[in-house]
Amino acid sequence: MEVVCYFWGMLSTDLTGKTALIGGSTRGIGLASAQAMAEMGARCVLVSRNEDKLKLAVATLSTVAGQQHSYIVADYADPEGLRKAVTAFLATNKVHILVNNTGGPAGGPITQAKTEDFLSAFNQHLICNHIMATLVAEGMKEAGYGRIINIVSTSVKIPLHGLGVSNTIRGAVASWAKTLANELGKFGITVNNVLPGATSTERLTSIVGNKSAKTGKSETEVANEMMAEIPAGRFGKPEEIAAVVAFLASPAAAYVNGTSIPVDGGRTGSI
Repeated sequence: MEVVCYFWGMLSTDLTGKTALIGGSTRGIGLASAQAMAEMGARCVLVSRNEDKLKLAVATLSTVAGQQHSYIVADYADPEGLRKAVTAFLATNKVHILVNNTGGPAGGPITQAKTEDFLSAFNQHLICNHIMATLVAEGMKEAGYGRIINIVSTSVKIPLHGLGVSNTIRGAVASWAKTLANELGKFGITVNNVLPGATSTERLTSIVGNKSAKTGKSETEVANEMMAEIPAGRFGKPEEIAAVVAFLASPAAAYVNGTSIPVDGGRTGSI
């Protein structure tokens, strides 16, 4: 039997000639992911609702491969508006990489959640993810190359205290992604979830502030207590999450499919 060995130096992480569509990409993990992929040669198309911030974000992207980056103005709170905007872009473009990313639902106990909270989060996350994925899938099939990467949460593994709506919706997204991975794998398309832990973004600042207000503790105390639960002893950086996203987007990750990968400094208590 012939044994073929693959070494890291033979596995390509070059994204030259690939187009990446990245949601929620004017800040945080979304922007860091776009910056990482641009450095690998990808042409990046940023999606967000604020055009001024989109212009500023595009200006931060590397053009090492001579690529020209662009953006789409769309709001994930308006699924049909998002569909129309992306459909218009795809009329003259193909997408090889999709990063589904948008802000998480507000915190709070699940017993205090209203039905409209679930519906809003379901639309913003699962429905918009599905719209984006189904729109780009045909072009990926034609290209024989596709990467769909969903930024979700470690609550996919273990529900997080005080994030009732988020825990519920994130679980639905993970099951959707696994099902999609099973259906698209034969076309050279992979679907994976990246599960960020506590990462230094505006959302984390908001979570810390809310906990501080509820407990009467200082924000420093709250942050220190949160970091004490992380084996790495610190919060993550957006670029550390982005590094995993960029790898999954690359040819080197062709055999990684249907996974949910925590990037959390070791905090999640499951194997």
